[in-house]
Amino acid sequence: MLFSVRILGTHLDATTEDIGMANDKKAHVADIEQQEIPDYENEIIAVIRGNDSPKVVQDKLEDYHGNDVAEVMDELTPQERLRLFRILSAPLLAEAFEYLDEEEAGAYLDEIDLWKAAAIISELDADKATDILRELDKQKRALIIEALRPDIRNDIRMIASFDEDEIGSKMTTNYILLHQDLSIPGAMKELVRQAEDNDNISTLFVVDDNDEFYGAIDLKRLITARASAKLEDLMVTSFPYVYATEQIDDCIERIKDYSEDSIPVLDNNNRFLGVITAQSVIELVDDEMGEDYAMFAGLTAEEDLSEPLTQSMRKRLPWLFTLLGLGIVVSTVVGAFEQVVAQLTLIMAFQSLILDMAGNVGTQSLAVTIRVLMDETLSFGQKAQLVAKETRVGLFNGLILGIISTIFVGFYIFLVKQRTLLFSFAVSGCIGAAMLVAMVFSSAVGTLVPLFFKKINIDPAVASGPLITTINDLVAVVTYYSLSWFLLINVLHLA
Repeated sequence: MLFSVRILGTHLDATTEDIGMANDKKAHVADIEQQEIPDYENEIIAVIRGNDSPKVVQDKLEDYHGNDVAEVMDELTPQERLRLFRILSAPLLAEAFEYLDEEEAGAYLDEIDLWKAAAIISELDADKATDILRELDKQKRALIIEALRPDIRNDIRMIASFDEDEIGSKMTTNYILLHQDLSIPGAMKELVRQAEDNDNISTLFVVDDNDEFYGAIDLKRLITARASAKLEDLMVTSFPYVYATEQIDDCIERIKDYSEDSIPVLDNNNRFLGVITAQSVIELVDDEMGEDYAMFAGLTAEEDLSEPLTQSMRKRLPWLFTLLGLGIVVSTVVGAFEQVVAQLTLIMAFQSLILDMAGNVGTQSLAVTIRVLMDETLSFGQKAQLVAKETRVGLFNGLILGIISTIFVGFYIFLVKQRTLLFSFAVSGCIGAAMLVAMVFSSAVGTLVPLFFKKINIDPAVASGPLITTINDLVAVVTYYSLSWFLLINVLHLA
């Protein structure tokens, strides 16, 4: 008995200890959860609005990320921003300007004196600097450019020489360039020299004696190579590249296929001009998606909160006029079936059911088609296969939803509207059949229309939701009221 009690006591002591440890862990987790997330924004604002000397303010703000400093600029008064611009060095301000959009950065740069503005521009990558300078008025832009070092000025002018829809306008001159005849020690020395001004060093690019692009070297391979090795043995000569005058829309998909940090940009003589970085690719894809989304809504371009009313109206009205015309056609068609509606007023209640389903199916097919059309290498056979697939999807989905609608709507009319069983299921049968036809047609239209626009070199996103939905509405209305007129009035004589 005593032995058992001792065993039990030991067990209880251990259990108590385990519970205590568990509670300590929970308390520790709770303490961590209760810790406040650092409020960098208010901390930075407090530093700027404090009474510390300029040197102390700069030392304190050096500890913050450039993005955090950029975030608070909009919260400051013009006088506070002016104090910030005067206190911080050009490199620190440039780090913050990297995280501002071009319009904001241009507005802030306009508040800074000419020489400080030129110093900030000098610290930025050439592509970012070019985009910001475009936001300034012509006179100040020219003065800032003239105040830059000749090499920086030439880089900016070169990038600015390309149209905004050409990939050359998005390149940067922040890269490491080696000549193919260098030895391994010579390449390492050149890397160290250029790394003082360029921080994109994970991939090194090689040119020949005519400055034509020859290949690329991974930094790790160069660092680990033996001094006696040949530079050519480290090179990848099948590295992807683009030409500066290529349209962004034409080459962005090709660039996305590679997971490289930087991709060379060449002139028409294959000479090395700059690189497109992974960050630039992400921004371009984001912009492209924004434009496609705007076009999908029937807009000619993206809008923002600060855009003037008249400009927003000009973007929207062309599509709205087109859709108004199509809407009048749909209303005219409905008017042509006035006698059908007058004899069977109940069928009006279910018109929106068919129109909504047709619109939804068309939008789904459109979204799939636009996504597939991002592949520029699609053959005619693959496009035909896409149309057939989407039509089959519409057919089988239409069968399932048509049958469900026939059953549920039939019982609804029979039980709620107190109509005969024949009348109830005759009407619901028309609804189910019209839904099937409308969904099959909508799937085909949602695929064929963007394919047609792509064929005639118009962005398929332009042939988007509003247009296809209106076309599908027209077909759905004609199908629904034609079936009702033929089956319910002329065949079954239910009017």
